[in-house]
Amino acid sequence: MASQTSPVLGLRALNRATLARQLLLYRDAEHGTTARAAVARLVGLQAQNVKPPYYALAARLHDFDPQELSALMEAREVARTVTLRSTIHTHTADDCLSLRPFAQPGGPERELAVFAKRLDGVDLDRLAAVTRELLDERPRPIGDLRAALVAQWPDADPLALTVAARCLLPLVQVTPRGLWGRSGQVTLTTAERWFGRAVEQAPSSDTMVLRYLAAFGPASVKDMQTWSGLTRLRPAFDRLRPELLTFQDEKGVDLFDLPDAPRPDPDTPAPPRFLPEFDNVLLSHADRSRIVPGDAKGRTWKGNQPYRVFLVDGFLAGIWQLDETADAAVLTVQSFSTLTRAERAALAEEGERLLTRMAPATNRQVRFGQFAQPVRARRAAGQ
Repeated sequence: MASQTSPVLGLRALNRATLARQLLLYRDAEHGTTARAAVARLVGLQAQNVKPPYYALAARLHDFDPQELSALMEAREVARTVTLRSTIHTHTADDCLSLRPFAQPGGPERELAVFAKRLDGVDLDRLAAVTRELLDERPRPIGDLRAALVAQWPDADPLALTVAARCLLPLVQVTPRGLWGRSGQVTLTTAERWFGRAVEQAPSSDTMVLRYLAAFGPASVKDMQTWSGLTRLRPAFDRLRPELLTFQDEKGVDLFDLPDAPRPDPDTPAPPRFLPEFDNVLLSHADRSRIVPGDAKGRTWKGNQPYRVFLVDGFLAGIWQLDETADAAVLTVQSFSTLTRAERAALAEEGERLLTRMAPATNRQVRFGQFAQPVRARRAAGQ
């Protein structure tokens, strides 16, 4: 337990520290940070849908060009794969090959257990071997993979077979899926085939605690367990305690941090930021109040459909939508509360910057008001 004399970090202090780690506070200070370096520093980017990683980097990097990330994907320096919590992330090649073994117990294995009853009579070792043989031979669209597996196990549930395949093996979605401005169906191969080298041994829990704190700290044991999907991480924090600083939040929860990590003054100005659905900063703590105010909970989803969100003064303050045609792009901003004139002006300026970077249309507009429902969050297996 933290000492009774451990310093207390208030909500704004936690907010500013987290924003700084996430490259959301000092964009200008990060001038020159490459997309690849950012993906590594943030331990990957949420990528349930194709575009969120691009918008995540646009919010964080000073001169981000979406073609930079797209080129990294084509060069196989980053890729889309299932890791943390059995969700799709965009990771560097190194992390694709090492984080999957680390995340396996807290994500893929749990997901596999959910489908176990639908896999009666299926030898999982043989399923893994057949899948590897099929996907090492050539990348296959998920529909083709499913058909090939059903041919081997005609009585098994087809969806369960493909879910099991991606849970048993580290698979990568090959390009053109995920490239900016292009489209492609989900087509899979093994990580080893895509990167031309073997999957690595999982990093130690101690190593991953340090990486997590660098990207998301100060944080509690439960925060990291929420991020990773793993349990029983306290021993790693206890081993590292002599190397870490300890704090408490206003509720008395123990927080840990790296000694040299940024912890800005709570009054540091936080410019507005437009974030994609599923952004890292929204999903990586057990207690999300450092970013999501209580009155904003539940307001960024409708059914299973997520909204993109924006931050004002560092906290989630509303949702946004981008509607594009061949020659026009309209960014609509809907706030949860009344904005000051200065806040509206800053949001409009940030919106113009986003459109300039991300929308090729010649006619661009930022407006405040209501909009239609967002694009459906696609959660199907392999997506």
